[in-house]
Amino acid sequence: IAFWDVITVACVLPRQLRFLAKKELFKIPILSGLITALGAYGIDRRGADVGAIKKSIAMAEGGELVAIFPQGTRHGGENPADTEVKNGAGMIIYRSHVSAIPVCIKMKKNKYALFRRIDVIVGAPIEYEALGFENGGSDEYQAATHKIFDRVCELGGFLPTKQEGGAE
Repeated sequence: IAFWDVITVACVLPRQLRFLAKKELFKIPILSGLITALGAYGIDRRGADVGAIKKSIAMAEGGELVAIFPQGTRHGGENPADTEVKNGAGMIIYRSHVSAIPVCIKMKKNKYALFRRIDVIVGAPIEYEALGFENGGSDEYQAATHKIFDRVCELGGFLPTKQEGGAE
């Protein structure tokens, strides 16, 4: 939804959260300290940042709680069930052989506002074996990420409003 998603989720989880943040944010002095304290590590979004992906995999394998936002960018005010997901979550899970814990942030109009109620719904883990991996590859990563994100949307009661082909 917004930059605040990481802080919102980090506040309700009992463990330190680790997450990717675009490397440009680490050049802003006060913000850099805040996001580093929250568990951020940098990614260069201009291309395939293999180092950041390898770091995510290593942290997940090491038992750290790595937050991956399947959409890859913010979609404030939109129905999450209507947004596109990337395949990075599926790839990282495939390579690290870990379970996924779906987390949904739900609020009125899918926008943060002062004094607005925010519900953070943490679902049951989705075991690695339930994600249907056989040989890896882009199609399997995408299918696994969709399975996870569908569960996230289900937790929040979000249903698609757009039809296939983009018609509403």
